[in-house]
Amino acid sequence: MLGVGPYPDKINEIDSDLINSSKETVTETPGCVYFKSSDSFAMIRGGHLDYSILGALQVSKNGDLASWIIPGKMVKGIGGSMDLTIGAKIIVTMKHTIKGKPKILDMCTLPITGKSVVHKLITELAVFEFPSNMITLTKILEDVSLERIKFETGCNFNISDKLEIVRI
Repeated sequence: MLGVGPYPDKINEIDSDLINSSKETVTETPGCVYFKSSDSFAMIRGGHLDYSILGALQVSKNGDLASWIIPGKMVKGIGGSMDLTIGAKIIVTMKHTIKGKPKILDMCTLPITGKSVVHKLITELAVFEFPSNMITLTKILEDVSLERIKFETGCNFNISDKLEIVRI
């Protein structure tokens, strides 16, 4: 569905057939359109999209992406996440840490979804890019110290000569 609306706020707005990729109930926006799942994957595989935005469980310093299995949880399979890493630049949005442990690592410890596919990584603390498959800090929130970023990141990283301080 292109034109996904907000989560339903009233019980009578819930349509159990309208779910996002995380199995959460959503709503439609005016003018939304529907297409087959196979069409959506044809768009991404065929190089018809510039960017694909994904969540992740881990990202490595060279841009490897782990996004499909949570240790100790039952999963039916990888789903379409591997397909989404082909044909477009990958932007990952995720929390910087989980339960105090870094999610940005030297090497992913979870199964790899895509090798060296991450173009940009956005967390609640900073933005990293991967020129030549090497992690580089490009933006940092104004109230977050560089020392905190270093402490909460599980690998060494380059710092851009044009590091931007972002005000929210």
